Amino acid sequence: MEPVAILALVAALVVVFLVASTVRIVPQARRYNIERFGRYRRTLQPGLNFVVPVADRINTKLDVREQVYSSDPRPVITEDNLVVNIDTVLYYQITDPRAAAYEVADYLQAIDQLTVTTLRNVIGSMDLEETLTSREEINSRLRAVLDDATGKWGIRVNRVEIKAIDPPHTIKEAMEKQMRAERDKRAAILHAEGERQAKILTAEGTKQKDILEAQGTQQAMILRADGEAKAVELVFQAVHRNNADPKVLAYKYLETLPHLASSDNNTFWVIPGELTEAVRTVTRAFGDQPMPGPPPPEQPAGATDADDTSHESRVPELDAGSTASLDAAAATDEAEKQAAAAVSDAKAEAAAAMSPQVPGRETPGD
Repeated sequence: MEPVAILALVAALVVVFLVASTVRIVPQARRYNIERFGRYRRTLQPGLNFVVPVADRINTKLDVREQVYSSDPRPVITEDNLVVNIDTVLYYQITDPRAAAYEVADYLQAIDQLTVTTLRNVIGSMDLEETLTSREEINSRLRAVLDDATGKWGIRVNRVEIKAIDPPHTIKEAMEKQMRAERDKRAAILHAEGERQAKILTAEGTKQKDILEAQGTQQAMILRADGEAKAVELVFQAVHRNNADPKVLAYKYLETLPHLASSDNNTFWVIPGELTEAVRTVTRAFGDQPMPGPPPPEQPAGATDADDTSHESRVPELDAGSTASLDAAAATDEAEKQAAAAVSDAKAEAAAAMSPQVPGRETPGD
């Protein structure tokens, strides 16, 4: 091969190399830091860029999209001297590629260490209970500290989240027991509330039932009393309308007396004090009228006196002097016998007095 051809080939290769070294294509969401002779020159933006061959070189390639960094669990001591393991999740974005490349050697390690120290400061002022229930406050304080420190590094911290808080195993068991006790307590309270409501409703129902029953009994008694009052009024009107004499009233009075002891449950009953007077009234009432029928045959005076004596013995009267000498039981039996005999005699005489007279016969005294 001729030397001229060789030189032309070498010149062509040099031109191709120079052209390739001059053109730089930067992808979207990427930033390239260019150094010229070891000094920062500029940052290439996405698209087609030209650089000086041999003099310019790419130092760092950075991704400016929002990125996620998850740290490993780190031990942190709370205010009540309990060690908990906390791991965080960090969302950040590079806003200044030059500062991210030249202001800090390793921005990820710097962010991680800053997160741990800030977290220990925040958690150290809280107890375990507050740590577990104040995640939003911890996140806000971490984000404020990290955003202020990473601003000069060209990085913006968008969000900091606590992924997990792991207390010791013994603390977990104690917390589980506490939660179990709290749930049992709430269950017992709810059960007691349910029983209380049930008892209240039952009492209200019983109260309404008693009120309604009392009202019903009251209405029934009122209606019964009205009925009895009307019945008494009708009887009273009938008695006065028919002009009943003392004979009929005395007879009805004596007729009612046997009903006082008609019940099997009555073991003691009292003879009214008016019984003797009633018997006398009936006796006088029916004794004043002659019996219908043939006149009685004439009898000697002695026989008449004996008949009167037998008649007087047949209509017993309650003698206060004789009954006073008896005891209570004997007096009661004697009163029962006398009342029964008086009622029987009164019924017989009343029936004889109210029976129709036989035609063709005249009563004595006509």
